[in-house]
This record gives sequence, C-alpha cells and structure tokens, in this order.
Amino acid sequence: MTATAPPTVLASSLADDPQKALMRQYDPRKILDHPEFKVLTSAEVEGYVSAGDKEVNLACCYNEKKEVHLVRKPTLGPGRGEVLLHVRATGICGSDVHFWKHGRIGPTMVVTDECGSGHESAGEVVEVGEGVTQWKKGDRVAIEAGVPCSQASCDACRTGRYNACPNVVFFSTPPYHGTLTRWHLHPAQWLHKLPDNVSFEEGALCEPLAVALAGLERADVKLGDPLLIAGAGPIGLVTLLAARAAGCEPIVITDLFPSRLEFAKSLVPGVRTALVDLKDTPEEIARKVKDAAGMEVRVAMECTGVESSIRAAIFSVCFGGKVFVVGVGKAEQTYPFMHLSANEIDLQFQYRYCNQYPKALRLVSGGLVDLKPLVTHRFPLERAVEAFEVAADPKQGAIKVQIRDE
Repeated sequence: MTATAPPTVLASSLADDPQKALMRQYDPRKILDHPEFKVLTSAEVEGYVSAGDKEVNLACCYNEKKEVHLVRKPTLGPGRGEVLLHVRATGICGSDVHFWKHGRIGPTMVVTDECGSGHESAGEVVEVGEGVTQWKKGDRVAIEAGVPCSQASCDACRTGRYNACPNVVFFSTPPYHGTLTRWHLHPAQWLHKLPDNVSFEEGALCEPLAVALAGLERADVKLGDPLLIAGAGPIGLVTLLAARAAGCEPIVITDLFPSRLEFAKSLVPGVRTALVDLKDTPEEIARKVKDAAGMEVRVAMECTGVESSIRAAIFSVCFGGKVFVVGVGKAEQTYPFMHLSANEIDLQFQYRYCNQYPKALRLVSGGLVDLKPLVTHRFPLERAVEAFEVAADPKQGAIKVQIRDE
C-alpha cells in the first residue's frame, strides 16, 4: 500500500531551520512530483469504483485554474513521529469552496498548483512510525489540521497561541495538501482520541466547533449574556449550539435565508431569529436584532465577514459591548469609528483556533453539544467533486456536506 517518496531539493536555509522542519516534511512537491500522482478523468474514477478498489489513494484537489477534481496520490509510509490514517469522514468548509472558486484567501494564501482540499476530518490509525507510542492500529482519532512548528524559539508556540505560528503547516491551505483523501500522514502529537460514543462524523465536526469555541472564549461570553450571532451558516450554527451550552440568553441569529433560520430553530428552539434583507441598512438590521432580543445585546458573534453585517452588529451591541468577528471577508472594510469610540465597543477578530480540540470532544461526548443534525448531505469519496458542487450552491440547502470513506 505504501510507496517511497522521491528526493526533494530544498533550499539550505529551509533544510537547516528546525522551525521549518514540518514545512520540509510536508513539502507538496513530494506528492506532486511522485510518479504515482495523477489528475484523474471521470472515466478513471469510475474504473476504480467498478473494480471496487479501496486501496488507491484518491484525493480531491483544487488548482490555480479554479478547477476541482479527484487525483491519485501516492500512499507514503509514516516516518518518525508520524501516523498513517484512513480518513473516514471529512466536511467541506467554506474556505475549501473559496479556494476552489477564487483561488485565494487574502494576500498570502494563494493556490498556485494542485492542492489537496479538506481540513475537517476524523479517521482511523492504520500504521504508526518510529517513536510513536501513544497510538496503535485501529485507534479512532480527530485530526487537528493546523500543525505548528512547536519550537521553543517560536514566540507563538512557546506562549500557547500556536495558531499564530509563522511556520504552521495547515493542511488544505496552499501549498499543503489537505485531509480529503483516503490515506493521510499526520504528526502523532496532533491527533485527538475519539471517545467511544463520538462518531467519525462528529469527530470531523469538532474542527468547526473548535472555531466557535475559540471565538466564544476570546469574546469572554458569560452565563446569561444576551448574544447576537450574525449568519446562520455552518459556523454560525455551531456557534449557536455552543452559545446555548454556555448559557447565553437571549440569543438572536440573523440570516438572508428563511430556511437557515428555520434550521436554527430546529437546533435550538429557544433562539430568536431576524430575517435580513439585502436592502436593509446596518441600522435597520440592528433594530430588528434589538426587537427580537427585547434589548441591546452584550456580545455579537459575527460569522459572515461581510462588511454590512459587521456594521449591523456594531449598532446592535450595548455600551461597553463587544463585536467578535469570526467570519472572513474582503481585505479592506469601513466601520463607524466614532460610534465604536463613543460607546466603548470592542471590535475583535479571530484567526483559526488553538487549544480547543480536547474541549470540543468533551462537550460532544458529554452531550452538551449535539453536532449530528448539522450534516445534511453525505457522499462517498469517489463523488467528492459532486459534494463540492452541492456545498457551493446555496439553492441545494446544504448545511454541512461530508465525504465518507468506509
């Protein structure tokens, strides 16, 4: 099943720098230049399906031409400190779709070649490398996709805010290949054991839950806080579940689509909803939020990144309140500076997450957060391209699309 990687030529500065060891270890050229790597036609994929081939390492990639397709990757054996995983469940994130459709997120995360998608994954240990003692074949794990350098000389890693590590390998963020693949190599230290009562599907959903938990923690949300959640997409809905578990009341959630607000009500019947119209001004949206809540909210969790939505959140919070932006939006935006200043409103932002996976798994295992209803569409790995098309089309009504590999 495993193959040997071809030699990779690297700059000496990279090869000699321990902070960049992971970047060397997961250099995408090891995959792209391997003789087994191939972009597959639909007929070739169907050939694997017809043959019942469950050993070939299929993966779903996007590229700089804004294409998404299946590829065949080599299955490499685990090195020291690594684990080979059979990835059993992977969710499609909005960022995956964004990389496919737009080819970039911000000025630095740019798709320049075939890049494997997927970072919301859980799987099963197949083989362990030298020095790995905490895992064995058959262990079920959630995969934390952002792997920092972990060097004491790195300020971000040393202080525990490893999401800021400048040398992080975040699987599925260009150039690093993601976890939407059958066989995946991962550092043993960045896996989390799935409790017996947590499925692969739920384990994969712990990645977006980690995003929500990081935001609520940094926003300093407290029991009984009146809260706004702007946007009823997957992150907004996971934030809703976590905020209810945290004891926020009342909670108002906004969205452009009535169906998503109805879905939010099915998850948390006590949530209050406010339907947003594209013609609404931020001030008008804020009035809808206040009417729904019966008060100004103390914290707004902004889960869209859209400028008008962030402005509406600013006008919704009370004096001394906080607007915490989880969503990703355009690079340059304008906010009502004097309203923020005169009302002592804090405006904060989030970049990924850190130190959240163990908490997420405890909450799911303990029954405080039920993630199962979020998965509305399921596809086998061989139909990952179709899964992407559904995830990218709001008319399909998908909340979370997952790819499964049995």
